[in-house]
Amino acid sequence: MSLRSGLAQRIADKATIHGEFLLRSGATSNVYFDKYLFEADPELLKDITAGMAELIPEGTEALAGLEMGGIPLVTMLSQITGIPSLFVRKEAKKYGTCKLAEGGDVKGRKIVIVEDVVTSGGQIILSAKELRELGADILCVLCVIDREAGGVEKLAAEGLELRPLFKRSDLEKDA
Repeated sequence: MSLRSGLAQRIADKATIHGEFLLRSGATSNVYFDKYLFEADPELLKDITAGMAELIPEGTEALAGLEMGGIPLVTMLSQITGIPSLFVRKEAKKYGTCKLAEGGDVKGRKIVIVEDVVTSGGQIILSAKELRELGADILCVLCVIDREAGGVEKLAAEGLELRPLFKRSDLEKDA
């Protein structure tokens, strides 16, 4: 078994749940990938982010993790790559500094968005729009799992390239 397929198997074993699930996109699925189960496992998280690090384009100035699942990923990616991290809220907070992105300025920076599992890409599209309005240059979007449910196409329509570590079919064939 290759390292890559071994990692897919570990993610599938740890985080795949079968049942009836309502997804953020509004769709229902009989398979759910519980990202918190793989993000809470320090060895698995380290191996996942080592794989994701290879997908980061040259010239990236900051890694922007989306609330909430992207935060552990971006923190670990920052540690292993040395690229600063940003923590992006679903909406700008309404108190204190009233920021959308915490951890630094986005204006004029080449940013990679980091997410856990992508279905339709809805939250990524919303966050990317807001980051662009703040002056960010978004190079691409990284995720651990692309559910292969139209996210790639919807993101591409917004000028966003999705670079998944794994696709749903990778986890199912190895599971």
